[in-house]
Amino acid sequence: QVQLVESGGGTVQAGGSLRLSCEASGRTFNTMGWFRQAPGKDAEFVAVISWTGASTDYANFVKGRFTISRDNAKNMMYLQMNDLKPEDTAVYYCNAAAGWSMYQRREFDTWGQGTQVTVSS
Repeated sequence: QVQLVESGGGTVQAGGSLRLSCEASGRTFNTMGWFRQAPGKDAEFVAVISWTGASTDYANFVKGRFTISRDNAKNMMYLQMNDLKPEDTAVYYCNAAAGWSMYQRREFDTWGQGTQVTVSS
């Protein structure tokens, strides 16, 4: 039962907001983040956060709109998404790596099953 489970996806109009959650179970995860994948496209990096939350990074296309955070006491990670655009429509996956450098090298330990985000015009 080592797993990540996403929730919070749904359908929203352009300009709206959603908050995605990722719950970890079975063990703790050091560096965690979010990828997304639209139909017919490669999965792309969205955001990452270190164990303490002191370090974060974002893809250019979400800077200023999305905020990643975590609450280790609750084994939770979040992605607050504001000012959503139709091009944000995708399945959003949380994932984890043993450390920051491993995440950068895409050496992921675990992936969630994903949650659908649909942004209408």
